[in-house]
Parts: sequence; structure tokens; C-alpha cells
Amino acid sequence: MEKKCILVGVTAGIAAYKICSLVSSLKKKGHEVHVLMTKEAESFVGPLTFQTLSGQRVIQDMFSVDFVPDVHHISLAKKADAFVVAPATANIIAKISHGIADDMLTTTFLAAQCPKLIVPAMNTAMLENPITQENIQSCKKYGMHILESDSGYLACGDVGKGRMPDPDVIEDALNAVMETDRFLEGKHVLVTAGPTCEDIDPVRYITNHSSGKMGYALARQARNLGATVTLVSGETSLSKPVGVNYISIHSAGDMADAVLSASDEQDIIIMAAAVADYTPLTTADEKIKKSDDDLNIPLKRTTDILYNLGKKKKENQILIGFAMETENLLDNAAEKLKKKNADYIIANSIREEGAGFGVDTNSVTILSEKETKRLGLLSKEETAKEILKYCVGGKA
Repeated sequence: MEKKCILVGVTAGIAAYKICSLVSSLKKKGHEVHVLMTKEAESFVGPLTFQTLSGQRVIQDMFSVDFVPDVHHISLAKKADAFVVAPATANIIAKISHGIADDMLTTTFLAAQCPKLIVPAMNTAMLENPITQENIQSCKKYGMHILESDSGYLACGDVGKGRMPDPDVIEDALNAVMETDRFLEGKHVLVTAGPTCEDIDPVRYITNHSSGKMGYALARQARNLGATVTLVSGETSLSKPVGVNYISIHSAGDMADAVLSASDEQDIIIMAAAVADYTPLTTADEKIKKSDDDLNIPLKRTTDILYNLGKKKKENQILIGFAMETENLLDNAAEKLKKKNADYIIANSIREEGAGFGVDTNSVTILSEKETKRLGLLSKEETAKEILKYCVGGKA
């Protein structure tokens, strides 16, 4: 993503310590990060911590005697590409929703015209109080984005809704609100990701090394670009992307059912999952006990999802498949393109350094009936955006 100027407002919640990770991550990605703290927030995290992590002076006092040649809250508000308030207490949400500007954070927030993300974090009863809920709805009405609180054990000892989402989830939501190129607005995109698991017995299954990272990156980027996204995912350790319709599946059969039943409503379908080609002919009801003899497991073909999608593809629907190979990459990908009636095949080799399973980068070649384009080594997020721009950008 293009480097941005991001304002991070920190208020007096116990979850404030988690924002250190958010600031650090944003800074590492090259963004210019400015932290604004309420006076009460300093009881939880010291300003020096955020100053060290951001490389910028932490802004607390509206009436500092230090001379600056501009009005600080106005100049910051003008240059900001996004403003996130996390954790957002009931008090700060009440102020924001009513336009109260009585400290540096709220004054800058009111002056800023960039996209704004509010991350509520508080006791469950405070969050569920009708006044707080009305204030949250008021913020939404004025065009602010709200990242819903998680449920779980709270610092006060209660169990319920009100936990602040993890920093990586906040960053994901922030990336979505900062994207200005929205060429997929109004489009429905379905993405598959991850491995499938083909059960042998109650404790064993056949699977592969797919981490799901490429598919999740495609889902996030399609969402950022304005699409309504459905992500059909096998079992991974990845956080669910914010703001997508998430469907969890186990086997190739489950994925086939989920994808084929939803395909007619989609404008774009991207089959990035590593779907098993074969599954055990039967699944044992009990654990198969070992013996002195070898074990043979008869296998049967799974449903070829991409092939079936190609057969029923609607006019103007774009179908994108993936091909991971160990040899003859482009020849095998070209054959797959034709056989599956896909519009594009994204080919990558497991043998190429920096590409393949589990890593954060990829090096792919996009094949269509008319041409071939190699993207080269990029992050999976950059690869995903380039795939969407090339395959869909001029057709959205």
C-alpha cells in the first residue's frame, strides 16, 4: 500500500498497551504515524513509549508553550490520510458523536476530514448501555467506521462483549478504510483459500501445506477495492479478514458445496485454495489401529470445482484459477486455462525462491487466452492487488 499519514488516538482503556504493537507495525510498513493521547491514557502507557515506536513527538497538550509555526491540530488534521481511535472508551465515543472538542485528540479529530475508524473497548454493560449504542450509531451516521468489539474475558473480570480486537485486526480494518481506489464497488467477489482436509478416520486426514495467505490477501484486497466479498476457507491459523462473509469448510466436498451454491450471485470467482484432488473412498468410524502389515487407502476423485464453474460460467462473470506446479509451469497452466474454461490462471512454482506455501511473498505469472504477464517477486498483498487490477480493473 502507498505510504500514508496515520493519526492514532489513544484513550484511557486498559487495552491501550496493545496499541504499541499497532503503532510499531504501521511504522515498520513505512507509514508516518502520529499518536495523540488523552491525559488519562498516560496512566496506562507512557508517552515516551509511543514516541519511541512512532519516531514522532506524542501530542497531548493543546496549550504547549513550545513554539510551532502552524496550528498543530489543524496541520495534522489536514495531512492525515486516516484517523483511528483505539481503544475508544464510552467517554470518547460520546464526545466524538456530539462534536465535543476539549483536548488535543478530540480537537484534531473534529478538524480531520480523512476516513475515521473507531474501535470501542469497554465493560460489556457500558458498551450495551443504550446511550453508548446510540452514540455509536450517531458516529456511523456521520460516516465514521466502527470496528466491532470482540467477546471474551475482560480486564474487570466480566465475560462478554467489549474486548478490543487484536492489533492485526485493527490494522486490517484501517487498510480497508484508507483505500481510495474503489473500482470493485458494487461487485460480488468469491475467493477460496487454504487447504482441504480429507478424513481417513476420526484422528487422521490427508491435506497439504497451504497456509491460506494468498487467498486471504485476495479477499482483503477485493474488500479494500470496494467489493462485497465471500471467503470460503479451509482450516488455517490466519485471522478472519474484517468485513467479509466468511465460510469455514473442512473437506473438498464442503468447499464444492459452498462455492457452487453461491457462484451464480458472484461477478468474480477466484479459486486460490489448494483443493485435494483425491479423498479416501471411505472414512473409518473408529481410529485405524496399526499392524505389522502395510496399509492401503483407496482414493476417489473429488469434485473438480473450477471445471464445474467453467461449465456454468455466466456471461460477464470472471473466473480466475490458480496453478501451483513443480515442473513445466507455463505449459501446465495453459492447459488448465483451456480445460477449465477459466478467464485467467495464476501460475506459480513451488520451486521458486520466495514463492509457494507459507511465505509472505509470491512470484506469479498471469495467463489468459490472449497474453501472459509475469508479476515478479512481490508481497502477497501486492500480488493480490496486481492480480485484481490486471484481471478485473478494466472490466469492473
